[in-house]
Amino acid sequence: MRTVKIVNETRGSVLAEEALHATGFWTRLRGLLGRPEPEPGRGLVLDPCKSVHMWGMRYSLDVLFSDPQDCVVAMEEGLAPWQVSSHVKTARRAIELPTGTIQRTETKVGDQLLFESGSVQ
Repeated sequence: MRTVKIVNETRGSVLAEEALHATGFWTRLRGLLGRPEPEPGRGLVLDPCKSVHMWGMRYSLDVLFSDPQDCVVAMEEGLAPWQVSSHVKTARRAIELPTGTIQRTETKVGDQLLFESGSVQ
Protein backbone atom coordinates (compact mmCIF):
# COMPACT_ATOMS: atom_id res chain seq x y z
CA MET A 1 0.00 0.00 0.00
CA ARG A 2 1.30 3.48 -0.83
CA THR A 3 1.85 6.15 1.79
CA VAL A 4 1.28 9.87 1.53
CA LYS A 5 2.29 12.93 3.49
CA ILE A 6 -0.68 15.17 4.32
CA VAL A 7 -0.07 18.90 4.63
CA ASN A 8 -2.63 21.52 5.64
CA GLU A 9 -1.53 24.27 3.25
CA THR A 10 -3.89 26.82 4.82
CA ARG A 11 -2.40 26.47 8.31
CA GLY A 12 1.14 25.53 7.30
CA SER A 13 1.00 22.34 9.36
CA VAL A 14 1.61 18.65 8.73
CA LEU A 15 -1.32 16.39 9.55
CA ALA A 16 0.61 13.18 8.84
CA GLU A 17 4.20 12.55 7.81
CA GLU A 18 3.17 9.09 6.67
CA ALA A 19 -0.40 7.91 6.08
CA LEU A 20 -1.38 4.67 4.42
CA HIS A 21 -3.40 5.34 1.25
CA ALA A 22 -6.17 2.74 0.98
CA THR A 23 -7.76 2.72 -2.48
CA GLY A 24 -8.89 -0.89 -2.90
CA PHE A 25 -12.20 -2.29 -1.66
CA TRP A 26 -10.68 -4.62 0.95
CA THR A 27 -8.08 -2.15 2.25
CA ARG A 28 -10.77 0.51 2.66
CA LEU A 29 -13.16 -1.96 4.31
CA ARG A 30 -10.51 -3.06 6.83
CA GLY A 31 -9.19 0.44 7.45
CA LEU A 32 -7.35 0.51 10.78
CA LEU A 33 -9.31 -2.43 12.22
CA GLY A 34 -6.93 -4.80 13.98
CA ARG A 35 -4.03 -2.36 13.68
CA PRO A 36 -2.43 -0.54 16.60
CA GLU A 37 -3.52 3.01 17.31
CA PRO A 38 -1.65 5.31 14.93
CA GLU A 39 1.15 7.33 16.49
CA PRO A 40 1.27 11.09 16.00
CA GLY A 41 2.30 11.79 12.42
CA ARG A 42 0.64 8.63 11.09
CA GLY A 43 -2.81 7.90 9.70
CA LEU A 44 -4.94 6.40 6.95
CA VAL A 45 -6.50 7.92 3.83
CA LEU A 46 -9.61 6.12 2.57
CA ASP A 47 -10.10 6.97 -1.11
CA PRO A 48 -12.92 7.13 -2.11
CA CYS A 49 -14.95 7.48 1.09
CA LYS A 50 -17.96 9.52 2.26
CA SER A 51 -18.38 8.08 5.78
CA VAL A 52 -16.55 5.83 8.23
CA HIS A 53 -17.60 3.41 10.95
CA MET A 54 -15.74 2.54 14.11
CA TRP A 55 -17.25 -0.92 14.56
CA GLY A 56 -14.78 -3.19 16.32
CA MET A 57 -12.27 -0.41 16.95
CA ARG A 58 -10.48 -0.12 20.31
CA TYR A 59 -9.55 3.57 20.14
CA SER A 60 -10.95 6.91 19.00
CA LEU A 61 -9.82 8.82 15.90
CA ASP A 62 -10.03 12.28 14.41
CA VAL A 63 -11.54 12.09 10.92
CA LEU A 64 -11.35 14.69 8.16
CA PHE A 65 -13.34 14.57 4.94
CA SER A 66 -12.01 16.31 1.84
CA ASP A 67 -13.69 17.05 -1.48
CA PRO A 68 -12.26 16.36 -4.98
CA GLN A 69 -10.27 19.63 -4.75
CA ASP A 70 -8.70 18.44 -1.45
CA CYS A 71 -10.56 21.05 0.61
CA VAL A 72 -11.75 20.00 4.10
CA VAL A 73 -15.56 19.76 3.97
CA ALA A 74 -16.28 18.06 7.32
CA MET A 75 -14.53 16.90 10.50
CA GLU A 76 -15.23 14.52 13.38
CA GLU A 77 -13.03 14.97 16.45
CA GLY A 78 -12.54 11.95 18.70
CA LEU A 79 -14.90 9.60 16.85
CA ALA A 80 -15.24 6.81 19.40
CA PRO A 81 -15.36 3.03 18.97
CA TRP A 82 -18.71 1.71 17.71
CA GLN A 83 -19.78 5.12 16.37
CA VAL A 84 -20.50 6.01 12.74
CA SER A 85 -19.54 9.32 11.18
CA SER A 86 -21.94 11.53 9.30
CA HIS A 87 -22.38 10.77 5.59
CA VAL A 88 -20.60 13.59 3.76
CA LYS A 89 -22.13 13.80 0.30
CA THR A 90 -19.44 16.13 -1.09
CA ALA A 91 -16.49 14.10 0.25
CA ARG A 92 -14.01 12.25 -1.91
CA ARG A 93 -11.68 11.08 0.86
CA ALA A 94 -11.72 10.37 4.58
CA ILE A 95 -8.52 10.88 6.55
CA GLU A 96 -8.22 9.01 9.85
CA LEU A 97 -5.72 10.51 12.30
CA PRO A 98 -4.79 10.12 15.96
CA THR A 99 -7.16 11.88 18.33
CA GLY A 100 -5.99 15.43 18.99
CA THR A 101 -4.55 16.01 15.51
CA ILE A 102 -7.36 18.37 14.46
CA GLN A 103 -6.93 20.48 17.59
CA ARG A 104 -3.11 20.41 17.50
CA THR A 105 -2.96 21.55 13.86
CA GLU A 106 -5.91 23.97 14.22
CA THR A 107 -7.49 22.44 11.11
CA LYS A 108 -10.85 23.92 10.10
CA VAL A 109 -13.52 23.25 7.47
CA GLY A 110 -12.44 25.08 4.33
CA ASP A 111 -8.71 24.41 4.78
CA GLN A 112 -6.78 23.28 1.69
CA LEU A 113 -4.90 19.98 1.94
CA LEU A 114 -1.95 18.70 -0.06
CA PHE A 115 -1.28 14.98 -0.50
CA GLU A 116 2.38 14.29 -1.34
CA SER A 117 3.24 10.87 -2.77
CA GLY A 118 5.23 8.55 -0.57
CA SER A 119 6.61 5.07 -0.80
CA VAL A 120 5.04 1.67 -1.45
CA GLN A 121 4.56 -0.40 1.71
